[in-house]
Amino acid sequence: MRIVYFDLDCLRPDHLSQYGYLRNTSPSLDRITGDAVIFNRCYTSNSPCAPSRAALFSGRFGINNGVIGHHGYGEKFNYPGDSFWHDPSKPMLMRWLRLRGVKTVSFSSFADRHTAWWFCSGWSELHTFTNKQGQETADEVNRAVLPWLKVHAKDDNYFLHVHYWDIHSHYRLDEKQYRKFADKPAPDWPDEKAIKDNTGIYGPRTALDLYTGYPDEDRAPVKGMPDKITNREEFKMLIDGYDAAINFVDRHIGELLDVFESQGVLEDTVFIVSSDHGDCFGEMGQYMDHWVGAEPIHNIPLMIRIPGVTKKSKCAEYVYNLDLAPTLCDLYDFPVPGKWDGRSFIDAIKGKPFAGRETLVWDHGHGSLMRCARTKKWLFTKILHPGFYPFEEPYMLHDMENDVHQTQNVADKNPQIVKEMQEIIADWHEEQMNKHGPHDDNLQQMVPVGFLKWYSLRRMIDRLKKTGRADQVEGLVKRLQKYHKDL
Repeated sequence: MRIVYFDLDCLRPDHLSQYGYLRNTSPSLDRITGDAVIFNRCYTSNSPCAPSRAALFSGRFGINNGVIGHHGYGEKFNYPGDSFWHDPSKPMLMRWLRLRGVKTVSFSSFADRHTAWWFCSGWSELHTFTNKQGQETADEVNRAVLPWLKVHAKDDNYFLHVHYWDIHSHYRLDEKQYRKFADKPAPDWPDEKAIKDNTGIYGPRTALDLYTGYPDEDRAPVKGMPDKITNREEFKMLIDGYDAAINFVDRHIGELLDVFESQGVLEDTVFIVSSDHGDCFGEMGQYMDHWVGAEPIHNIPLMIRIPGVTKKSKCAEYVYNLDLAPTLCDLYDFPVPGKWDGRSFIDAIKGKPFAGRETLVWDHGHGSLMRCARTKKWLFTKILHPGFYPFEEPYMLHDMENDVHQTQNVADKNPQIVKEMQEIIADWHEEQMNKHGPHDDNLQQMVPVGFLKWYSLRRMIDRLKKTGRADQVEGLVKRLQKYHKDL
């Protein structure tokens, strides 16, 4: 069995044609998803980039594998074993597959970008073909993958991981590509009112602070992107770039599919399409990035096509990205390690009755620190640290049936629901600590640090003053003094 995993950075499912998007962003994927199972409610257990892939490739929640962010305590991976022996009860996914005869191959600069050397465990071949640390474009990826594929596409029993970064901001496209969707309407939300409301929210990647950390914080670093988001026209510029980037990646996926087809194995190959996380485009005041624990950041695409097994269908049950690890074991008929945290969804793939998870708990550890609980109706967000954002409450509650964009915090109106959601998190936390023995909760360990590694409170204060928002400095400092008494 040959399996190809397309790992598409920063991809929201609701911007894919396969999920009903109004723009035809992904025609190449139509070739391999016509008889796929499309998961509408797949979520990453941890965000953003490094925590998500740590969960996927370790089979463990971030609270257990240690990676909940991109710096400090947040990047301290708990290796499954000691300095020499691997613990077979919680192995790395690729090592587990390779030990059972699967050739595991990756084309990705992820480990180099995040100095995440745990990612290297278990690959038969790991191709880091540039030193650009995720700044390489899809054509550069294909220049490395295509020669390999032309030799090995017909081989059997391999798992091929192909990672494209282009959907990650900023969108590095030529003018012609940027204008791909210029004549197509943008999504209806955020409307003018929502955009105006969002200009009152400050912090990295918000409407007036899109480029904090860049050399010129007032200007877009590439042509075609807006300098700020204050109206629908500027929003459309941004979303046009995002959708064009998706389409750019999709065209390069098509080049790989052409090789499989020319060698007569396109219809005999398993394809999995997913992402590490999505991005906000107005939700919680953020645009084009992933610095809060919001719904669109954790809800990710997952499409699986297995020839002769899957039929065109949609699964509305909750699953995690890390549930893919035991699912692959079931697909290969391999044993599932005892201390992985995932649960197989093989029944959903085979069209059998499948009851997913009743509730989800997820962590976010970059730019802000959040732990969230999700049910079919509610999304509860516990704010461990607000970062530089004006989140005043210790928690938020959103009605996801009636407020999918998380515009109204209704915690005060629903104290009983808040209590129930807190209990979900508490029960989950106890379960993880009991299952894996005594260990740190690195999300909690990050609270005394809190700030971004490369951006400072001083710079945020200067930014507010420079842009006519000096009246918000006092509130920012006062809020952070709750977490850092020495400010």
